[in-house]
Amino acid sequence: MNFCKKNILRRYKVSVLLYKMSLNRPLSPHLSIHKKVLTSVFSIFHRFTGIFLSLGAILLSVWIILIALGPSFYAKFQTFSSLIFFKIFLFLWTLTIFYHLYNGIRYLFWSYGKMMDLSTVYKSGYVVIILSILSTMLVWFSI
Repeated sequence: MNFCKKNILRRYKVSVLLYKMSLNRPLSPHLSIHKKVLTSVFSIFHRFTGIFLSLGAILLSVWIILIALGPSFYAKFQTFSSLIFFKIFLFLWTLTIFYHLYNGIRYLFWSYGKMMDLSTVYKSGYVVIILSILSTMLVWFSI
C-alpha cells in the first residue's frame, strides 16, 4: 500500500470521475408508473409467505420446547395461545402454508415449461387463491 501524494490524488480524480458519470446516467422509472402484473404480485406474496412460514416455524419450535420443559411452562403457553391475537396469527399461518404449497406446485409446473401461456397463468393464479382459502377453511372447520 503506497500512500504517496500521487496515488491519493489519482484515486481522488477517479472517484470524482465516477461520481460525475453516475450523475449523467438515466434513472429507472419509479414503480408507481408500472402496471401491477398478477404474476409479479403472486411472486412477491410467495416470498412474503415464505418469511411468514419461518416465523411460524419458530413459534412451533418454541411450543415443542415448552412441552419438553414441563407442565408449568406449557400452562403459560396455553394462556398465551388462548388470546385472539394468537388465533389470528395461527389462521394466517395456515393460510400461508396452503398458499405457499399451491403456488410452489405452480412454479414447479413452470420449471418444466408447462402452463406458461398467459391465460393459463392467470387461471392458475386464481386457482391457487381459491384452493388456499378452501383448504384453510377445511382445516379450521374440522378442528
